[in-house]
Amino acid sequence: MNRKPLYTAFVVAMAAILIVGCAPKKNKTQKKPNFLFVLVDDQSPFDLQTYDPNSILQTPTIDKLARQGVVFESARHMGSINGAVCTPSRHMIMTGRTLWHLPKSSGYKESLAPDSLEQQSIAAVFNRAGYKTMRTCKKGNSYAAANKQFTVVHDATKRGGTEESGSAWHAEQVLNYLSDREQAQEKDPFFIYFGFSHPHDIRDGTPELLEKYGATNHTDQNSLPPANPKQPPLQENYLNAHPFFHGHPQLRDEERVSGVWKNRDEQTVRNELGREYACSENIDILLNKVLAKLEASGELDNTYIIYTSDHGMSIGQHGLMGKQNLYEHTWRVPFIVKGPGLEAGKRVKGNIYLLDVLPTLCELAGIDAPETVEGISFVPVLKGEKEVVRDVMYGVYAGGTKPGMRTVKKGDWKLIKYDVMDGAIRETQLFNLAENPHEYLPEHHKSEEMQTNLANNPKYSALLKEMEALLLEQMVAHDDPYRLWDQKAK
Repeated sequence: MNRKPLYTAFVVAMAAILIVGCAPKKNKTQKKPNFLFVLVDDQSPFDLQTYDPNSILQTPTIDKLARQGVVFESARHMGSINGAVCTPSRHMIMTGRTLWHLPKSSGYKESLAPDSLEQQSIAAVFNRAGYKTMRTCKKGNSYAAANKQFTVVHDATKRGGTEESGSAWHAEQVLNYLSDREQAQEKDPFFIYFGFSHPHDIRDGTPELLEKYGATNHTDQNSLPPANPKQPPLQENYLNAHPFFHGHPQLRDEERVSGVWKNRDEQTVRNELGREYACSENIDILLNKVLAKLEASGELDNTYIIYTSDHGMSIGQHGLMGKQNLYEHTWRVPFIVKGPGLEAGKRVKGNIYLLDVLPTLCELAGIDAPETVEGISFVPVLKGEKEVVRDVMYGVYAGGTKPGMRTVKKGDWKLIKYDVMDGAIRETQLFNLAENPHEYLPEHHKSEEMQTNLANNPKYSALLKEMEALLLEQMVAHDDPYRLWDQKAK
């Protein structure tokens, strides 16, 4: 009798049993992660000590998030096609699409967006994946059709200095929602879009925080706010005027912000910074209450917390007040992620846009991103597998006279070009951000060769040409409909 086939069959069977027995078992009860997406309105990353250790703004909750999570050094919004920069920025967050491919509601009337895009936005995608979705934020200057997809919505613009009229109102909506989940013993995962109306102007802070930062809610256009030693110092790159016109006539942010108007003197700017800081610290206090609630309910450890802003803000830097420019204080945004499985206290470059948020959230949740998404998931950066998701970053401001401003950044080098006022203003700026992180201009009177605009320095003429070619390449790649004065016609 030939026993070899029987022996072989026995060995194969035993091996199969061992393989099955040793294979890792899937935990069918493992919960999907929750998400708390925190979006503040108009905050430069350099307000925060996480990005500028010299800042006097105290945000212990955000500092703790940074220590426990991942801080992105290079996170940016792609830009804007109208003066309300937050509108296209929030469209990009919600849809994962690039600036020139957004719906008409973003402000660009030649839409290259697919129909019914709101059905592929954050809330709609997470609803279909079994999440409970909740939103609180300001009203207006956003993607209204996408906002309606959240199952619970409490929106209102709250920029006052009391609990009912200010940021505390938004926090209350989230706290109430979490309490309702507890009472109903809700087991489905949640996605909460926790938006604030501050520190966007009008920056009416709470009385105790205004006092802390030496600021007043100044309302008299015919006088200056009182000086106070508690007020934040002027920024490193402060100017009392921008060296040339920004190209957007009668721009609200540069002419009609209550408490500032057209003033750029030290008293006005320091007072407005104090108001900004008062509003930002209040947000930090309220965020802490929400995180404490999550911890008490046992949900915190299974929740990804993303903290960011829709764009940055000037408030005196380069002689500007608003967000309609492409300097680092405005083009960059703070961006911090904390959550299950992420390394604590890590700083990464990233080179991410806000439009990368949707595909990243989908990957973290184990959800397929919609085919309409053009952003890139930065989960590999979060996990330490990559340092950046792209090498080149492109930015736009075309909300005033056209074509407007364009910027491109690669490595340490950054180019900004201005083509505004029907060609009356055509300017080029070239910065090395490693040597000149504050983007000092000749008007800052720095003695170091690299700490100024290098566009007119013959040493860098070849590099300037390379950056200008790169800018045109990015404009073509992103379907930018305009060309600058020294670019070939499209």
